[in-house]
Amino acid sequence: MDKPLVGGQAVIEGVMMRGFGKVATAVREPNGSIAVEVKAVHSISDKYPILKKPFLRGSVSLFESLILGLKSLSYSAKMAGEEDEQLTDKEMTGTIILALILASVLFIAIPTGAAKLFHSITEDPLFLNLMEGALRLVIFLAYIFAISQMKDIKRVFQYHGAEHKTIFCYEADLPLTVENVQKFPRLHPRCGTAFLLIVMLVSIFVFAFLGWPDLWLRIVSRVVLLPVVAGISYEIIRAAACSKNPILKVAILPGLWLQYLTTKPPDDDMVEVAIASLNAVKD
Repeated sequence: MDKPLVGGQAVIEGVMMRGFGKVATAVREPNGSIAVEVKAVHSISDKYPILKKPFLRGSVSLFESLILGLKSLSYSAKMAGEEDEQLTDKEMTGTIILALILASVLFIAIPTGAAKLFHSITEDPLFLNLMEGALRLVIFLAYIFAISQMKDIKRVFQYHGAEHKTIFCYEADLPLTVENVQKFPRLHPRCGTAFLLIVMLVSIFVFAFLGWPDLWLRIVSRVVLLPVVAGISYEIIRAAACSKNPILKVAILPGLWLQYLTTKPPDDDMVEVAIASLNAVKD
């Protein structure tokens, strides 16, 4: 695409959009009005251009998106009446560390530890690594399915759909009106959900050829190689979103299908919030 890329995230009763050097979070307040917070955002890759290189920019994007996402969630919770104040920098750091630890336990330690159940079948390292990857993928899909059934999360997923539709409308260079936005699909190839699924699939192939060392060494190797996996996955998503190559289009299909769980058709008032967020970064 020739247009500047815009990305986003659903938050509590709202949408965060990032683009044009800014990040905007729009939230539907309890009184029905839309509150919008706009902040300038600078990537560390602006200071260190080497981090913009392929296979490096993916890890940078993932980490920065995590930080911005948590800040937007904190702001949205406050404006939607869910909490009294926003998280401090110290609390934000603690939240990120806790999230990384829980993710490591759920998607790294448990799958690689449970893979020993297949030792009775074979001791082949390649097979065991593949089984570990399969277990990781099953846990991830089960987790997504479980949270998609929660009432509050369903509303967040509706805002997720509004975010995608609005970005599609922007990319089509049409006026950002509710009527125009609602015409577009809610499944977007550059979605974070698709990225995470690609990460799961790429990790299967990356880890498959590492042998089968002791449990702790396996866990450490998975954590250390995560930036490599994220870098490869980011390039796949980025290339597929901007290419007509049929092989790349097929590669991202699982990520699109998963979005049937992580996005829901939005109401018009949710689309209004997404439009307000995107307009705020454009203006």
